[in-house]
Amino acid sequence: MNIKPLPDNGDLVVVKITEVKNFGANGVLEEYPGVEGYIHISEVATGWVKHIRSYLREGQRVVCKVIGVNPDRKVVDLSLKRVNQHQSREKIAEWKNEQKADKLFEIVCNRLNKSTDECKEQFGKRLVELFGTLFAAFENAAQSNGEWLPDIDGDWKSVFIEIAKENITIPEVSVSGYFEVYSLASDGVERIKEVLTIPEDTGKVELEYVGAPRYRVVVKDKDYKKAEETLKKVVQIVNDKAKKLQVEVEFNKQ
Repeated sequence: MNIKPLPDNGDLVVVKITEVKNFGANGVLEEYPGVEGYIHISEVATGWVKHIRSYLREGQRVVCKVIGVNPDRKVVDLSLKRVNQHQSREKIAEWKNEQKADKLFEIVCNRLNKSTDECKEQFGKRLVELFGTLFAAFENAAQSNGEWLPDIDGDWKSVFIEIAKENITIPEVSVSGYFEVYSLASDGVERIKEVLTIPEDTGKVELEYVGAPRYRVVVKDKDYKKAEETLKKVVQIVNDKAKKLQVEVEFNKQ
């Protein structure tokens, strides 16, 4: 869902090429219905372009940077050469996610017995303003464990959350680091074992022996901030136990 009628200068856009000529190519902007774009041959690639069809063909989708906007004609000037491969891959992935989000949004509207336009005006535009993209809104809703968006009223929220949880899989992120643990006590092995025993309710924590005196700790969560908080909690638990059992510990975040 795009709430802007036209892109801004500098935006990356997905373009479907509709016509290739000797000195440029025309295309339609996939995210902006009714908006066309033009890529001059000088903006196709760095260096001299002898045959433009070596780079572009009808039906091809490419990621371009907007370098000029004509709001009256709904036409934008585009550059292909100013987009690197990494930017192109990320933009295509984002566009595909938004396509998925649009389909999920239609399902939400159907369950509410409302038209897409009604839902867009009631809460769709607001969600895009809050989260940047509709897909990001679905991701956020899929992770909600309690009341979601308490400052916004609407019977649509429960349906939106339900659809999000049914269809969006949140990938896990991980944070890690290394403990270096020392003990010269006669029962040092047992003390170290106790120091590195983490309560199960702390979170999704994995500890593995790397080689004396190093142990690697990995914390996984669907939320990066929560993973960071859990790792800090683990470090605190280990330090508290180490102090009590007179074990030396040093932690380094990876």
